[in-house]
Amino acid sequence: MGARRLVRRAQVEEVVMDMWEPYIRATLRALPDATSKIVIDRYHVAHLLGNAVDRVRRSEHAQLRSRGDERLKGTRYTWIRGPAKRELSEELWIQKLSRSGLKVGRAWAIKEATRDLWEYTSRAWATKYFRKWYFWATHSRLPSMIRVARTMKRYLPWILNYLRNRNTNALAEAINSKIQEVKHRARGYRNRANFRRAILFHCGRLDLYPR
Repeated sequence: MGARRLVRRAQVEEVVMDMWEPYIRATLRALPDATSKIVIDRYHVAHLLGNAVDRVRRSEHAQLRSRGDERLKGTRYTWIRGPAKRELSEELWIQKLSRSGLKVGRAWAIKEATRDLWEYTSRAWATKYFRKWYFWATHSRLPSMIRVARTMKRYLPWILNYLRNRNTNALAEAINSKIQEVKHRARGYRNRANFRRAILFHCGRLDLYPR
């Protein structure tokens, strides 16, 4: 039975995860050649970068507001949205503001530059690009961006494993978000069986049309 389990584990090609250390340690213990199979989810990296930009925005907004400058009021999501989700007016506004010398504009530019990292097919060229980006980020004089850049460097081999098959947890995260929404709307369930039925109903793509 043990040998069978080892064979099944050896057949695992990739494990996509975030940077939570217990996940990494468990995978390294359980899987043969786990170092080459761990893939840090690119959307987790994007989330870390978005949070770093928002910390810069919050700090700068407080400073500006103390002087009566409300330019950054209500702009949280504008800075962390992807290009596909931004309106043209938002795009023009953010480009203008990012050139105005604000710290958040500099942080945003650093974040946006990481999008090119995921487009590489060559690991060597991606590594070269990251080194240039890392120098920029760590010399930005923005503590939040420096911290996230150092975190990315620490996990870089596993981040770049994404380039091999380009797998992510996007689908699993979307399903989990839907499940959490189902739970929130119902204000909880009496038991696990009821919760399971609700998940299957809302997420199971059931054909409810009469036949």
